[in-house]
Amino acid sequence: MKDRKNTGIQYSQATRLGAKPFIKWVGGKGQLLSSIEKSLPKAVYGCSDITYVDPFVGGGAVLFRILENVSTIKKAVINDINPDLTNAYRTVKDNVSELIALLKNIQKAYQLLNSEGSRKEYYLKMRERYNTKSLDNIENTALFVFLNRTCFNCPYRVNSKGLFNVPFGKYTNPTICDENTLLADSKLLQEVEILTSDFEQTLNDCA
Repeated sequence: MKDRKNTGIQYSQATRLGAKPFIKWVGGKGQLLSSIEKSLPKAVYGCSDITYVDPFVGGGAVLFRILENVSTIKKAVINDINPDLTNAYRTVKDNVSELIALLKNIQKAYQLLNSEGSRKEYYLKMRERYNTKSLDNIENTALFVFLNRTCFNCPYRVNSKGLFNVPFGKYTNPTICDENTLLADSKLLQEVEILTSDFEQTLNDCA
């Protein structure tokens, strides 16, 4: 077996970064990670030329666990057909400091609101702005994360016009800016290729 320290993308570390999904997502695999790891072929830990492809990345629970624990991965590719989701991954990868600064401002403004009615009004205002589809990548991702953290029960849903329409969730003190997670995720995403296409096209491109 080759020295694992000299093969693949060097994500596996004695001290874990603490990477995990920075958003909630329907169908998330967070509770199944131990079972998924046990199902991995033993060859994953012995080969030095492994490509990890996730054609439906969603919240990325499996992605972040694999990248933190398997040092033999030479290439990683993630994909989703949702452009706001993949834009969020690119923003966390390339502009995490700016994203954190904006999320901190949003979180501070939200936490200063002292009634459910004022929080709901703020939420609806941010949802309306998000739905203009005219924001730069950083603001779009910041509002994507904010809405994901403060909406009711369903992390992402759009209407027939493609507009986000999940109602307000009655959370008094949600974590809108999880700085440590965002920084850890950004480090792991540096060598990851992020695609926005049909899953079949992604699999064909990676074949």
